[in-house]
Amino acid sequence: MSSRDDLSALHDDSLVLKPSHSSEVEPPITTFDPIARDALLDNEKDLPLLAETKLLSDALIRVIKSQTSPAVTQTIHELLDGANPKQTIDQVLPTLDDRQTENLIRACSLFAQMFNIAEDRHHERRRIVHEKYEEPARSSFQTVLNQIQEQGISGEQLGQQLASTEVAAVLTAHPTEVQRQSILNFHRRIREILSDHSHAIGYRQQLFEEDIETVLLALWQTNETRHFKITVADEIENGVGYFDLSFFQALPALYRKLSKTLEGYYPKTQLPNIIHIGNWIGGDRDGNPFVSAQTLRDAFKRQAATVFYFYRDELGKLYDALPLSIRRVKVNADVLAMAEQSPDTEISRSEEPYRRAIALISARVVATSHCFELDYGCRFGSAEAYGDADELLADLTTIQRSLTDNGSTKLAEGRLADLIRSVSLFGFYLMPIDLRQHASRHGDCVHDLFKHADLEDYLSLSESARQRVLLRELATPRPLFSPYVDYDEQTKHELAIFAAAADIKDRFGEQAIRQSIISNCETISDMLALALLMKETGLLTIKSGQPVSRLNIVPLFETIDALEGCIEVMDGLFANHWYRQLLDSRDNLQEIMLGYSDSNKDGGYITSQWSLYQSEQRLVDVFAKHDVRLRLFHGRGGSVGRGGGPSFEAILAQPAKSVAGQIRITEQGEVITAKYADAGNAERNLEALVSATLKATLLPDATMTPDPELLDKLSTTAFNHYRELITHPYFIDYFMQASPITEIASLNIGSRPASRKTLAKIQDLRAIPWVFSWMQNRLMLPAWYGFGTAVESLLAEDENMLSVLQDHAKNSAFVESMLSNMEQVMAKTDIDIAKSYVELAEDTENAQEIFELIIEEYERSQKALLLLTGQETLLTSNRSLARSLALRLPYLNALNWLQVALLKQRRGDGKSILKEEIDEARLLQLTQLTINGVAQGLRNTG
Repeated sequence: MSSRDDLSALHDDSLVLKPSHSSEVEPPITTFDPIARDALLDNEKDLPLLAETKLLSDALIRVIKSQTSPAVTQTIHELLDGANPKQTIDQVLPTLDDRQTENLIRACSLFAQMFNIAEDRHHERRRIVHEKYEEPARSSFQTVLNQIQEQGISGEQLGQQLASTEVAAVLTAHPTEVQRQSILNFHRRIREILSDHSHAIGYRQQLFEEDIETVLLALWQTNETRHFKITVADEIENGVGYFDLSFFQALPALYRKLSKTLEGYYPKTQLPNIIHIGNWIGGDRDGNPFVSAQTLRDAFKRQAATVFYFYRDELGKLYDALPLSIRRVKVNADVLAMAEQSPDTEISRSEEPYRRAIALISARVVATSHCFELDYGCRFGSAEAYGDADELLADLTTIQRSLTDNGSTKLAEGRLADLIRSVSLFGFYLMPIDLRQHASRHGDCVHDLFKHADLEDYLSLSESARQRVLLRELATPRPLFSPYVDYDEQTKHELAIFAAAADIKDRFGEQAIRQSIISNCETISDMLALALLMKETGLLTIKSGQPVSRLNIVPLFETIDALEGCIEVMDGLFANHWYRQLLDSRDNLQEIMLGYSDSNKDGGYITSQWSLYQSEQRLVDVFAKHDVRLRLFHGRGGSVGRGGGPSFEAILAQPAKSVAGQIRITEQGEVITAKYADAGNAERNLEALVSATLKATLLPDATMTPDPELLDKLSTTAFNHYRELITHPYFIDYFMQASPITEIASLNIGSRPASRKTLAKIQDLRAIPWVFSWMQNRLMLPAWYGFGTAVESLLAEDENMLSVLQDHAKNSAFVESMLSNMEQVMAKTDIDIAKSYVELAEDTENAQEIFELIIEEYERSQKALLLLTGQETLLTSNRSLARSLALRLPYLNALNWLQVALLKQRRGDGKSILKEEIDEARLLQLTQLTINGVAQGLRNTG
């Protein structure tokens, strides 16, 4: 039987997955041709995917049939049969009441969710097969080590590099994850069932299918959207939850795998702690008035509760695993000494020194948890608390050494080694939290301190004057702050956070908080203002006339202008003697954060990408000039318009010497779930970060350096065309009215507001809802606009330019990655659907004018992309995404048409599109459900 025949056999007549054909209007200009779906699935390798798709479809249909009306069930059948989504929705909506409409939205959304699960599992299957029978993945540690060894790099050289390597995935609370944790838990349960029973037969097969249907029923009966505003405490809880889900298992497993692989290539080279999980949740105040000193303390208390519970649980398992008898093994004297102090005095344990020693460690860990106000206990009671995590680490290492010394090396390498690695990574704080605040807020606080100290009017000073007065105050240990002065509430709020940070570092360890990030940093005074606030709260001291800082001061350069100006800022700072002394206290390392989101919103995709690349190149030169170590922190989002895309390729696309063994990358929203909700996924994604970092550091000449003159021309033309669009007099009205931006702002997906000030100006709109809105109306504009015009202009100027551009597309990792990410986003664009949102505008004539400009540029950009990549259609080289879209488009498109219909009623004359009237609150709720569903169907939304 061919795979095409098998596809037919897998589905009954009502469940055949057919393509979603366009409506009677002109076919959409799209990268994906739905008619080619059968060809995409005509592959023997996809049979397991089709089988699970059939299984989940059948189970979901049964749930829908039992829980909804015949009208909803019939509509779902029609969509499954390949009916036109727009025509189907237009016909059925007037016959439905609000409950039936909700059920239809939920059904479409659940089909997209189930196919996502099936796709994820298929990727995992293909990965395992690939590793077993073919070459290891190019992003694997093994592949990169092999390439490093082939280049003649010695073990000593590699060891030196590893010793100075730091890779961090930093979780942020930016609100792009629309799905509730309750929904995600059901998804995980379905994956577990599919994994545990994938080969069930007979009666077990029946139980297996019933298990799937039971979970789907519970999922159906659970609200997908929150009826309450999420709080910072909720975000803290969600972030911490990923440790139990994956990190506690994935990180030790990854280190074990990397160590074994390293041993195979370089037997004498040790693997230090090179990869970490960082966090912003609880310390990021930029635009979020709900983050306070108490929030920061609460975050660390919750993190401590998680890590101490983990330690106690792992020690219990270790206790059970080491009932070694003194009659059977030798034991080092220091372990025997620990056993003598043990609270485990049971006679049955008198000959089991390892268990008794572990009991002592457990009692000490519980006592330590009490120091952090945690109400933990254990069967061994409480003993003397540990002073810090190093003391706990020393005790565990003592046990490991005794096992190794006395013929029990295998026991020393298993669970115990994992626990030792965990303690060295997590300490007593779980993960470090970064502080972040907008530069203007720091400036306001300095102004208030100066005002009450009867000093200069800080905000009225020029930049040079600000630098002068700040350096004057920073040179003296004399404080400005007085506890007897009534400062502005904002000043008290900020100073309390820094004071709390100093206290947290004292209690949890210096590594608990390492960075303070300045959003919208543009000047030297922005950096020095933060330094002054740190000095006023004990985070920066003057010792023997020299500054000593307990935090890295990290500028975040976000806009196009800031990216261009950052070189002058850093060059000036490094030339300052006082600041160089401060860097000496931070191991001569300066971290720079680069903003992908705002630079994209400010200048468009091409200019943003090229500005970031150029800034990195120039920063490398400035840092080398002043002999300062560089660490770049990439503020990427999940969507391409916010710097998203595969991390491995993104790191390799960085300029030579810009990685240098040091890189931090933000992870947020639905990307955290996609990458880290499962231990296996987490391990692979973190391995890719390590592999890419080492490869970019040690093998930096593997790619063509882009021609700066060529990219400058491309960027300038793209920038001008993009700015011409967003400065069009009617553009802001078009965006606000032809997208669900106001409905997105009302979603309960994050604690911070959708904008810093107002939704009336794009400049004040946060980059996340900006990109989110363009994803919802299926234009994806931030990821491609201006590209087509720029290429067209270059080709008109010089006909020989095509071969040059094609050479870059093939041989420059930077250009190749940029085009690949653009292609993936353009594949999800649907012009038919996007056109329907134009009808939502109040002034349809002006809106149509804007839309036509966008469509013309889309056509140019798609043509240019195909020309440069040498493809006839988009996704020719990305069959995986093409196949995924083939499965999801019928439900995804139906959700968009439902959203458009609901938005028309919300913004129109109020005439009901349903068979009965519904109030405004209910209409908003239904619209939010469609937003949720479209986000799940597209996946990388924010």
